[in-house]
Amino acid sequence: MQSSVLAFATDLLDEGPDAFFGNLRDRAGVGGVTLASVYHEARDVFPHNPRRVLRYLEPGAAYFRPDPAAWADSRLRPAPSTAIGDSDPFALAAAEAQSRGMKLHAWTVFLHNDRLGFLHPDCAPENAFGDRHLTELCPAHPEVRAYVGTLVAEHARYGVDAIRAESLHFHGLRHGYHHERYFEQLGPVAEALLGLCFCTHCRAAARAAGVPADEVRETVRTAIRARLADETAAAEPCALDELADGAVAAYVDASAGTVTSLAAEAAETAASLGMRLSFMDGGGPGKGWLSGIDLPALTKAVPQIETLGYAPTAAQVREKVAAFALHGVDPGALAVILRPMAQDCDGPENLADKVAALRELGVPEVEFYHYGLMRLASMDRIGAALGH
Repeated sequence: MQSSVLAFATDLLDEGPDAFFGNLRDRAGVGGVTLASVYHEARDVFPHNPRRVLRYLEPGAAYFRPDPAAWADSRLRPAPSTAIGDSDPFALAAAEAQSRGMKLHAWTVFLHNDRLGFLHPDCAPENAFGDRHLTELCPAHPEVRAYVGTLVAEHARYGVDAIRAESLHFHGLRHGYHHERYFEQLGPVAEALLGLCFCTHCRAAARAAGVPADEVRETVRTAIRARLADETAAAEPCALDELADGAVAAYVDASAGTVTSLAAEAAETAASLGMRLSFMDGGGPGKGWLSGIDLPALTKAVPQIETLGYAPTAAQVREKVAAFALHGVDPGALAVILRPMAQDCDGPENLADKVAALRELGVPEVEFYHYGLMRLASMDRIGAALGH
């Protein structure tokens, strides 16, 4: 079973390569590191960092040095984080990983980009009222699709083995923004409908699939307005596949085609450069329809699906894997991320049971979240679970 720990480039820079890779090899006993190459805004507490305990991450920042020639004709381009200064953490990580016989993976947040959306609102998703969701990029937009392809290709010069593609899909209304406020209860229907994109490119994709996109947008507007105006209406259940005689559901299905084709293009680019792409589905089966995640289609488009095995027991982790199998994802084409911290794990035996369950099911790859956010004792749990 292949193994890796997810980490930030600032973990490597703050601790230095000897301490960083020493913990990965000597304590966790993993065979690789999955380093964030593009990441969103956050505020985190770091239990064992020697330089800081709390840090803010910048919006939509890159943690490698983009090649200016690759982005010469692009409006959308990655901006290096100020936290890395003049350094290139990926070049450092590549050299250090190679010298230790370890694999380097790139953990890349593609479309949840709270920098580029604000800089280029026309590339952000547009709801039924024309409001832009500026913390995201729309996967139907041609410039966004070109950005994804160029970003994938950039990793090849670092000898990256695999790209962990997070956020390569649409997002819902509550995907996350600081001081996000909802003082009235919107209800699940209004929330779901407010997350749909009706930009020019999404409507064109729907029309190409035979969906009356403009009529769907009007239906969605009317449904949202009714629920915003009346608390009783907001709470009323409504099957989305019944709206507009099924046309709203067909519109969502068309958005899934957009996501699948983008993932296929990204995976093809990665493969042509000697890398593999893992599509991250953090929510799991049955939860990604509104985000355009069609698991049976994606399994044919990408070599691997990755998901979160965040659960307190090994039995629940087994259930997660079984759920993916029911949606066409063979365990052999799955990677699972576990958390060794107390939130999920009450001791070394607990984590060992989960790793053993994944092995028995035929899952070939396990990752652990997250190097800088866990105590060193949690890294020792990983080592024990892997039999290090």
